Amino acid sequence: MDEQDKLLKHMIIEHKMVIADVKLVADFQRYILYWRKRFTEQPITDFCSVIRINSTAPLEEQDNYFLLCDVLPEDRLLREELQKQRLKEILEQQQQERNDNNFHGICMFCSEEFFGNRSILLNHMAREHAFNIGLPDNIVNCNEFLCTLQKKLDNLQCLYCEKTFRDKNTLKDHMRKKQHRRINPKNREYDQFYVINYLELGKSWEEVQLEDDRELLDHQEDDWSDWEERPDSAVCLFCEKQAETVEKLCVHMEDAHEFDLLKIKSELGLNFYQQVKLVNFIRRQIHQCRCYGCHVKFKSKAELRTHMEEAKHTSLLPERKTWDQPEYYFPTYENDTLLCTLSDSESDLTAQEQNGNITIIGEDTSKLHALKQSSILNQLLLQEGLKN
Repeated sequence: MDEQDKLLKHMIIEHKMVIADVKLVADFQRYILYWRKRFTEQPITDFCSVIRINSTAPLEEQDNYFLLCDVLPEDRLLREELQKQRLKEILEQQQQERNDNNFHGICMFCSEEFFGNRSILLNHMAREHAFNIGLPDNIVNCNEFLCTLQKKLDNLQCLYCEKTFRDKNTLKDHMRKKQHRRINPKNREYDQFYVINYLELGKSWEEVQLEDDRELLDHQEDDWSDWEERPDSAVCLFCEKQAETVEKLCVHMEDAHEFDLLKIKSELGLNFYQQVKLVNFIRRQIHQCRCYGCHVKFKSKAELRTHMEEAKHTSLLPERKTWDQPEYYFPTYENDTLLCTLSDSESDLTAQEQNGNITIIGEDTSKLHALKQSSILNQLLLQEGLKN
């Protein structure tokens, strides 16, 4: 980009030549080479609009500038062909990256190494660190993208507000507290890494999205009865495997990890809230790389998973009092889809269990100040603060 700016400046100063909407040219180098050849074949005035400046001044003070733009059919056709060629190259590159299982990357937040497909690393950062740069299938030139982001972090720069900090810990605290673990959507530097920005000539993804929204408004009276929403995927308690239903996920966990969630639920007579606490408890132990069967802590999740499967500790749950605690009402991961797919049907419980386990008493909100002082939430938050 620096060389391109120097060339454009040179053309204006030395040759009084201006290219309109240069940022919309898909391949600037091919564009320049094409017109360089054409200008040797015909006069520049056959292609460019002539703009006279200082037209009211004396003749010696007047000057002509030449504007090359897509009003000229040849220029418009060239820009479209370059756009099509660039899109073809981008789609081929994207397909190659999607099929590449030799990817090697390191998480920018915990330095854990990942091998295989790029989606493993991207899903890890989204799930473990709430850092989501989009679906893997929407990204192209992934290695360059990750290097760009890593370089900014190495320079102690926040990825969202782009402020620079004095040390790594200060930057880390800033991004966590301000919820800045995301990229700046207004930074056009990132456009090159999203396929949607190559789809239409001269349009960014924001303009394409705006057109889609307008189309929805124009057709809001249409019949949507045959539209089916794609369900969110639930993630395995022990690995990165995802499934659209809790039944499929339970089958995977039973086959791959010898953990039968439905059987545990039935044998222990767990109601919905107890299932939630159990899932959150296991999530937290796995996140902390700690085996809940023997309480040994490991360096990585891979080592933990190998240990638990070899020692048969995935099904070795601790006593109920360990995990059936109010603190595990709070999810370990934001938007944990597995929690939403748990069965909350009262038919799953016996009448005795329905009547004997949970009593819910509404707090009196008429005295709000007293409620804030005596609420059980204060105790839960205090316990969580002491643990951290």
